[in-house]
Amino acid sequence: MRALFLFLSIFAATLWISLSGSAGPAMAQEPQRNLPVEDLVIQSGDKEHRFEAEVAATDKQRSMGLMFRKEMPEKRGMLFLFEGEGDRYFWMKNTPLPLDIIFIDARGGIVSIADNTTPFSEDVIPSIGPAKFVFEINAGLAEKLGISAGDRVISPSMGLE
Repeated sequence: MRALFLFLSIFAATLWISLSGSAGPAMAQEPQRNLPVEDLVIQSGDKEHRFEAEVAATDKQRSMGLMFRKEMPEKRGMLFLFEGEGDRYFWMKNTPLPLDIIFIDARGGIVSIADNTTPFSEDVIPSIGPAKFVFEINAGLAEKLGISAGDRVISPSMGLE
């Protein structure tokens, strides 16, 4: 019985390491780099807000997101691409930057915005409606620029131009 418990413990730890892509905290403290970058535009009323968006398109890229980033230029953000439209759930684990999380439907319409998220929080942040894309920017920027639900987001990776 003890041998079985030991085997299961080792198996679970090995599985966790392979799924998380990390063997320990020292390896996981680096933010991801070298993601593709593209122009993204948010149309808000008669205004257009232009951003440089890092594109997170794979499961690994999306799961890492902006973790461990300590700063980000104001007109920069991260665009998360998903295969289909559905309810999306994010969290701020290992993310020292407060963010505005913008949930976007398949047509490019902003569904909802979770503004001023709490750094390092493991609280679940849901989209309020189905979303196919998510765009994260520095906290407070959506309000400052007047970006709100119903506005339109356009970028090449979204297939919307």
